[in-house]
Amino acid sequence: MKRNYFAVLLGFSLILSGCSTSPSVSSTGITVSQTEATLIQLGDDQILINGQPAGETGAVQLSHDIVYYEAGQGAEYGEGGTEDEHSAEEAQAHTVITIREPGTYRVSGKLSAGQIAIDLGEDAKDDPNAVVNLILDQAEITCTVAPAIIVYNAYECAKEEALSTVDTQAAGFNLIVADGTENTVSGAYVARIYKEGTTKKLHKYDAAIESKVSLNLSGETAGTGTLIVEASNEGIETSMHMTINSGSWIIHSADDSLNANEDGISVITINGGTVRCNAGAGQEGDGIDSNGWIVINGGTVIVAANPASMDSGLDSDNGILIHGGTVLASGNMFDEVDSASTQNVMVFSFAQTQNAGGKLVLSDSAGQPLAGFAAANDYTVLVYSSPQLSKQDYTLAYAETIEGEDLGGLIAPVTSATDLTALGYTGTTLGRGMGMRPQGGEFPEGEFPVGEGPQGEPPVDEANWETGQPDQEGPMGGKPKDGRSPQNHADVPAGELNAAFTVQSAIAMFSGIQALTEE
Repeated sequence: MKRNYFAVLLGFSLILSGCSTSPSVSSTGITVSQTEATLIQLGDDQILINGQPAGETGAVQLSHDIVYYEAGQGAEYGEGGTEDEHSAEEAQAHTVITIREPGTYRVSGKLSAGQIAIDLGEDAKDDPNAVVNLILDQAEITCTVAPAIIVYNAYECAKEEALSTVDTQAAGFNLIVADGTENTVSGAYVARIYKEGTTKKLHKYDAAIESKVSLNLSGETAGTGTLIVEASNEGIETSMHMTINSGSWIIHSADDSLNANEDGISVITINGGTVRCNAGAGQEGDGIDSNGWIVINGGTVIVAANPASMDSGLDSDNGILIHGGTVLASGNMFDEVDSASTQNVMVFSFAQTQNAGGKLVLSDSAGQPLAGFAAANDYTVLVYSSPQLSKQDYTLAYAETIEGEDLGGLIAPVTSATDLTALGYTGTTLGRGMGMRPQGGEFPEGEFPVGEGPQGEPPVDEANWETGQPDQEGPMGGKPKDGRSPQNHADVPAGELNAAFTVQSAIAMFSGIQALTEE
């Protein structure tokens, strides 16, 4: 029987070189009794607050005053194009439920055209008591002109400090999914609107769920609730920090699925729960994108970048730290995993595009299958981390059938992989792999595992190579510093092809991977 494994060069395993505390949110979930919460019952005909019709005054107010990008306003209005515009009639059809006072609000029912807005006033940012707990309890909210949930004003627990470790337990917004429920939020975005007479930003909201302050995403007591987000642009976005503690979060987006956008400051922290991000609905998008750090301490994280763009499953400006949990990230770019990570990570860069849904199985040195992969979108880079990974040899193979629990891209625990015949390849596919150093990393002394790369380029001179610049020639977006084509660089002998992927250190990278057929 022919077995099609992946070939990789030997010797290519490298080390890559707050807020106050509140008892309301924990790493496992939040517990709020029914008597403590204000009950919001959604409906297309009527909104009920604690069983009574909602009005225009009080803690929860009803209106049709939604912020959206209005059609026909001209170039002085903002930066949006015709695809971003909405008519006044479409906007007016939306019901806006605005929460004006701190507290806990439990939302159920269906709103086909509307928005939940949180606005505790302009002074709320500095008030530790200006906190809203929003519990989705079998709720369905759809907004076609703007975010379906938006936080304008609430307490901001964070300071403008560049730190990878933040504690957001006292954040002004807690989004919670009730135990045993499935909730859906479908939202749009608002293109940049100028302040009158200027080109300064008045409004710009990119995500189906938008928060201008730090927020926590948590399950309720048992953490068994689910939120599905369908986004016409980004999924969930914060202007500062985002922490996921528990619950199940499924995001389908046309741009970044999770985003934190304060440059050099924001941190997306995942402590637990299940996070599944698919950024494949548009032309570009990362699975998780932070303009500061991404820190994964636990949970299950399965993220797929857009298949048509040079984006990453995990994209971070300052660094990615993986200390626990199970992580599967697919895309077409690789952002550095920080060497301070305390859990082993494997990074696979393929010479050919891998098809969405194509099954791969990772087995240990004893031949025992550990995990199966079936990424949601086409990809060339796969990042995997798990407490199961240790310093040993692994093999990666195609499989037609993988027996195990399907988590939506990750099949685990794998009990067996049967019929290891090639998917996506015909005949024998052999070739040399191209070794690439990670950003900030170095090759082991005396080892230069380079050869023909994913685009067929000859080896490059590492001293004259830049990495990490998107939309430029070369592997992972790199380009020669001196502007020369890689073809002008001298040959370096390729390393030996082998089916084993050897984890010798915390961050193990394997590049230029091609199918290797064994009789």
